[in-house]
Amino acid sequence: GKLTLGTESVKSAIIKKQAKLVIIAEDAADRTKKNFTMLCEKENVPIRITEKIEEISQAIGQVNKAVISINDKNFSEGLIKIIDGGDTIG
Repeated sequence: GKLTLGTESVKSAIIKKQAKLVIIAEDAADRTKKNFTMLCEKENVPIRITEKIEEISQAIGQVNKAVISINDKNFSEGLIKIIDGGDTIG
């Protein structure tokens, strides 16, 4: 799929080289942010820490998702531009 949700599934997607971008909520546990930052650096996957758990969850139609990965290259590149303050949607 284009999205992977939740910590264990996202870890697996990173290790299997499926994840093109990892997004972690600002209000995720510090340990979660640290662990994913280290794993993404090791596996050379872009990571962004942005938004709140509630906002990320609402955006994907889920509940309580602090960690997601985008597994589609074009989608991930578009999101990176938006998160980094470049383009806007629409």
